[in-house]
Amino acid sequence: MADVTLREAQEAVDEYIRTVGVRYFSELSNLAQLVEEVGEVARVMNRTYGDQSTRAGTEQHALADELADVFTVVLAIANQTGTDLTAAFLANMEKKATRDRDRHHNNPKL
Repeated sequence: MADVTLREAQEAVDEYIRTVGVRYFSELSNLAQLVEEVGEVARVMNRTYGDQSTRAGTEQHALADELADVFTVVLAIANQTGTDLTAAFLANMEKKATRDRDRHHNNPKL
């Protein structure tokens, strides 16, 4: 499978929602969905890297699949709010590179 740009990912989610999903859920419903999906990532992380064990007879979900669920909901929220994630990501990385240029190098905890 070829690499996908953020813009292509946003377009793919939009196409899926408009054809299979019929329409976008409300912004608040998508926010609730995002929180649910992040909780599922937390469960996998805690059971894989933390102290919690998986109960016998329960399926262990794959981290990649759960992260993809989070990403898909983020893309949907970006679409319905008119957010260009490519532009936002590039601006955010520039902000971090400028603001945090020396921050981590000067952190004695690292």
